[in-house]
Formats: sequence, C-alpha cells, structure tokens
Amino acid sequence: MFENFAQLTTTLTQTGGSMPAITPKSAAALAVGLAALAAGYAERGIGSAAVGAIAEDQDLFGTGLILTVLPETLVILALVVVFVVPTPF
Repeated sequence: MFENFAQLTTTLTQTGGSMPAITPKSAAALAVGLAALAAGYAERGIGSAAVGAIAEDQDLFGTGLILTVLPETLVILALVVVFVVPTPF
C-alpha cells in the first residue's frame, strides 16, 4: 500500500498536482457506496426502535415504516446525482 502511495505522490509532483487523485466515475461509485453504507447503519437503529414501538402500539406502524424508509432517500439522492450531473470527460 505504501509503495502505491509513494508512486502516486511522485506522479502528482511530476505533473504539478493538476491530475485528480481518482477518476470521476470512481468518485461517483465511492459516493453511492458510502451513502448506502450510512443508510444501512442508520436503519439498524431506526428499525429496531420501530419494531419495538409497533409491538407496544399497532397504530404506530405507519410512522415506523416512514422513519425506517427515510434513510434510503439518501441513497436515491446519491444515485440521482450520479446519473443527472454531467461528469467532465
């Protein structure tokens, strides 16, 4: 890993630092992947709390469903940005 980092540092200093560290497609994939990971992490706690609340009171099903699905909008918005915003190629 350190050899690759040293090679990247050498390449960047030779080109004057004008080259991006990763390609735009790689950055978009990283953004969507991290958004999905964060949404899953958020749903972990929300889902368990919603199931506990629904077990106590069945009328809270709609609220629990909305709160559980809410973090997924983060992933949907990340996908919209990837497909709508033009990449400079």
